[in-house]
Amino acid sequence: MDAEKRLGWFERGLSLWVLLCMAVGVGLGVLLPGPVAALRDLEIAPGSRINLTIAVLIWLMVYPMMLRVDFRSLAAVGRRPRGLAVTLLVNWLVKPLSMAFLAWLFCRQLFGAWFGAELADQYVAGLVILAAAPCTAMVFVWSYLTDGDPAYTLVQVAVNDLIMLVAFAPIVGLLVSGASSLTVPWDVLLWSVLVFLVVPLAAGVATRTLLVRGRGRAWFEQVLLPRFQPVATTALLATLVLIFAFQSDNLRHHWTHVLLLAVPILIQVYLNAGLAYGLMAWLRVPHAVAAPGALIGASNFFELAVATAIALFGPTSGAALATVVGVLVEVPVMLSVCRVCQRTRHWFAAPAP
Repeated sequence: MDAEKRLGWFERGLSLWVLLCMAVGVGLGVLLPGPVAALRDLEIAPGSRINLTIAVLIWLMVYPMMLRVDFRSLAAVGRRPRGLAVTLLVNWLVKPLSMAFLAWLFCRQLFGAWFGAELADQYVAGLVILAAAPCTAMVFVWSYLTDGDPAYTLVQVAVNDLIMLVAFAPIVGLLVSGASSLTVPWDVLLWSVLVFLVVPLAAGVATRTLLVRGRGRAWFEQVLLPRFQPVATTALLATLVLIFAFQSDNLRHHWTHVLLLAVPILIQVYLNAGLAYGLMAWLRVPHAVAAPGALIGASNFFELAVATAIALFGPTSGAALATVVGVLVEVPVMLSVCRVCQRTRHWFAAPAP
């Protein structure tokens, strides 16, 4: 089974689109510094530190994702609990702690001479933020590519979204402060969670409930949801162009940092995916649960990470740049994990007829 043949054209080319957005964004930052600076200085409210343009685009990305989450699936949370337990262990304990250690090791110790102390701390913060929230939307793509159980994948996403509401801010605040010399402004962090997570999640759940009740599940999933895909895609690309425009100076002067930042991200992805997948094989979890469970912890909710890094440390910060590197490597790395999961299907018992 060839994962690339079954992946949509946009998802398959995401790394290419990111590179194109990088070129366009850096060009805008160099050629139109005045308008870019004006967009960079727009805030939701004076002193909020939450960029208005980025916030609107993030909402347009995250809201369609949240429409897909059906919290009624939580009724099935007790079905095959071992797979969910492993996923939660890796997502909320191993993943943030391992990334905090890897970020400290690579950014402050091994690569510290290239980065400098100030940028090293910024990069540590960005990598921690990137790892603090598991993937939401793309998990459904990875589950599809590995013939995962869609109902169980939905359960995993719903449970992780609920945990994210209360765990994301404490994890970011404590680990960033512990792994770097930066102080996290807690009020800005909590406002970021409210603006970028709570509001679109609540809106998505309310919209889904009302429309499914009024028009039916088939119409909602087969007619309405596909209409939102171009909106989310356009918002993602526009967000990346703006971020790269805000980061144009950093990228032109520190392009080698992008390559170095990819190292701890790659190690963290393979470490967490391998740990989750191996534990599930040892616990005899079915492959249709094990593969998506390994992938959900390995990938990241980069939309939330980018927005949070910008709110906390600014659109031109090293923290924002570090989260964008995660977007750059996401698809090719996750496709490689999908291929491993497919080729090791024989490690698991055949599903019951």
